[in-house]
Amino acid sequence: MDINITLPDGAVKTFPKGTTALNVARDISEGLARNVLAAKVNGKTTDATLPIREDAHLQLLTWNDEDGKSVMWHSSAHLMAEALQHFFPDVKFAIGPPIENGFYYDIDPGDATLSEKDFEKIEAKILELAREKNPYIRKEVPKEEALAYYREKGDPYKLELIDELKDGEITFYTQGGFTDLCRGPHIPDTSFVKAVKLTSIAGAYWRGDEKNKQLTRIYGITFPKQKELKAYLQMLEEAQKRDHRKLGKELGLFTFSQKVGMGLPLWQPKGAMLRERLENFLKAAQKEAGYLPVITPHIGGKELYVTSGHYAKYGEDSYRPISTPHEGEEYLLKPMNCPHHCEIFKSQPHSYRDLPVRFAEFGTVYRYEQSGELHGLTRVRGFTQDDAHIFCTPEQVKDEFKKVINLVLYIFQTLSFHDFVTQVSLRDPNKPEKYIGSDENWAKAEKAILEAVEEEGLNFVVEEGEAAFYGPKLDFMVRDAIGRKWQLGTIQVDYNLPERFELEYTGQDNMKHRPVMIHRAPFGSMERFVAVLIEHCAGKFPLWLTPEQVKILPVSEKYQNYAEEVSNELNNCDIRALIDERSEKVGRKIRDAEVEKIPYMLIVGEDEAGSKTVSVRKQGEGDLGSMRVPDFVKHIEKEIDALLGK
Repeated sequence: MDINITLPDGAVKTFPKGTTALNVARDISEGLARNVLAAKVNGKTTDATLPIREDAHLQLLTWNDEDGKSVMWHSSAHLMAEALQHFFPDVKFAIGPPIENGFYYDIDPGDATLSEKDFEKIEAKILELAREKNPYIRKEVPKEEALAYYREKGDPYKLELIDELKDGEITFYTQGGFTDLCRGPHIPDTSFVKAVKLTSIAGAYWRGDEKNKQLTRIYGITFPKQKELKAYLQMLEEAQKRDHRKLGKELGLFTFSQKVGMGLPLWQPKGAMLRERLENFLKAAQKEAGYLPVITPHIGGKELYVTSGHYAKYGEDSYRPISTPHEGEEYLLKPMNCPHHCEIFKSQPHSYRDLPVRFAEFGTVYRYEQSGELHGLTRVRGFTQDDAHIFCTPEQVKDEFKKVINLVLYIFQTLSFHDFVTQVSLRDPNKPEKYIGSDENWAKAEKAILEAVEEEGLNFVVEEGEAAFYGPKLDFMVRDAIGRKWQLGTIQVDYNLPERFELEYTGQDNMKHRPVMIHRAPFGSMERFVAVLIEHCAGKFPLWLTPEQVKILPVSEKYQNYAEEVSNELNNCDIRALIDERSEKVGRKIRDAEVEKIPYMLIVGEDEAGSKTVSVRKQGEGDLGSMRVPDFVKHIEKEIDALLGK
């Protein structure tokens, strides 16, 4: 019996039932088959060696596909585990997933001690095992057999995982001398791994729970070519130079204090000015787009978040309720702004003529992230969202969604984030318990998003299971200057919170109707966005945004008065200028201003004071010659207008 295989270009090929994706690849070309890591069969990523028993849409995954990389790194985690087992026979294995760049494995080394000093020998063993070209063999295992296998090994972690699985859904994978509980998929064999680097070692609690035992987490990454590993290591070196934690300290932008609390950033004056300019930039764009500013408190009654569903979904990741002197009265540090905005909408009647209503707020929210997950500004416990919620009729959803897309694109263009893709995140149809709301409303929301991104011509991918619990969303995945991917802006369609809060408007038929709610945050959070921006531009911010635009460098104290005259003239023109008043040589002042990434340096001495000019030097470029101060002001204004697209 034959089956039909439909390829991504629409071509349909006929194969015997039970053929594999690798066989299909070989039918196309042997060269393609040598590069196939896995396959997508009817949208599900699987082993390229698994039989296909019915008509299917097939996508062959190679290293050029994100899903292909993910499968390779998952398989590499198993290969690392085999190498660890060779050196540390008593090691017990917890979980070993792929991540955005590489993989990790959480292990219990028992009495052994692992450190980065062991990495070199482990890497060598991984490559030795890879050269054996051992296939990854999948086996379905009855639950009792799986439990007996790991009881014999004395592995409590795998036993706990198996205990949560049902009979008939348990699979083992074996490559060489290593067998692991795993649902897969995996690459055909180990020979695809040609280069490896173990990158770091850390502690991690079993299942992320601080009450559980702390395990050892080993991170690594593999490549099909040595030159790709070399390029990756060069990128890491560049990333270390751009690390926002390092540059944030050097540039005096933000700090942290143990007394204030972990994950709670303190913004220093320069950082606060940077944030203020970002906020003002977005506020101006929002005002033009018809948004209305609102302000809500940092806390809310517990019942507010019970109504919204946030307490049930985020309760474990929130700070404990705040009890008041009044018995039974509890408040929470707000984990989200949207419930507050629902209450503002509900506070007065609305007609269909009033809609859409667009509320915007830079609202600070709080979530109790695990201490091991905190990382500079990218993962904090208190952060400010550039939040807005649009309340509209069902007929307005698509147009409003498209307007938000255009706002996000304007922001990205202005801040030079040119390389991005968008991800349409839908619910997982196999796990309805993860979500709230009716199937009908979910279907309408997902349809509106898909139509909007297609009509706007966005480059997008669809991911099932990545939706928010209350609705589908569109996420913007940005690549920075050195190729790393970040999730920044997000837009979400929500039919459910208006239902939960019983929001209403009077329709054209004089009847009460439910509005639809669109959540949007182009920056995402101010903290994370600033961190990404610092690393994207290596701390050299666009001229309109940088806290200090000009540093005036008098060659000696004699020219201090003229320097102040220049400073006053610039500041009166809304150009941020400071004077370096130190009694240092001008060469030292220039070097220090370069390190501080000040865009422009104005050197003033006898000639400049006499001719009422300034000697202009641009950061990273050098001397631009002498200018009169009014001409320099025009030069700055022209550059800023160009950056802002005016």
